[in-house]
Amino acid sequence: MPNVYARRIGVLASAATLAALTSLLNAPTAQAAPPTPMSASAARAYLATVTPRAEGSTSGYSRSLFPHWSTVSGTCNTRETVLKRDGVNVVQSSSCAAVSGSWYSEYDGATWTAASDVDIDHVVPLAEAWRSGASSWTTSKRQQFANDLTRPQLIAVTDNVNQAKGDLDPGKWLPPRTAYRCTYARMWVNVKQYWGLSMDSGEKTALVNVLNGC
Repeated sequence: MPNVYARRIGVLASAATLAALTSLLNAPTAQAAPPTPMSASAARAYLATVTPRAEGSTSGYSRSLFPHWSTVSGTCNTRETVLKRDGVNVVQSSSCAAVSGSWYSEYDGATWTAASDVDIDHVVPLAEAWRSGASSWTTSKRQQFANDLTRPQLIAVTDNVNQAKGDLDPGKWLPPRTAYRCTYARMWVNVKQYWGLSMDSGEKTALVNVLNGC
């Protein structure tokens, strides 16, 4: 009798192992994307603690005060690193330039096969950061912010959509693809929280409205 039970347990264990392997083989490929932002509930909880402040001035602002793109490794800088991360089947030259691949722009749902059609968006724009507290930072800290690969601050998107966004906050601009707005709001709050940047009332209200629907 014990041998029968032992055989049954062995068969069950083999079946479980096979099922696990099949599940791994059939699992969907991870989507190329920035780091996962904080949850909607965490973003809402943080916003509840935020006291809106009037936006500062752009006086003295220059993109050169946020040095980018920094070298990440070898000949690869932050831009090329994000293009590789956010693209599919990206092939890079010896100088790390993306020479082929495809990029899906979450902001508008367009797919591009030329890196020249893609911009790397700073989710919280550099000028917005300046008006929200970064004007008092050191250049070194602003460089870290402008090249932040750890937070969901950089994303490859359609170039003219990025240009239309400019330095606008969510009170004035949200991705035209409405299905991505929840994620975008979570990204924005995540970045502002981590870097200790302030929010104005219109910005906070827009974020609350988006996140309440998530």
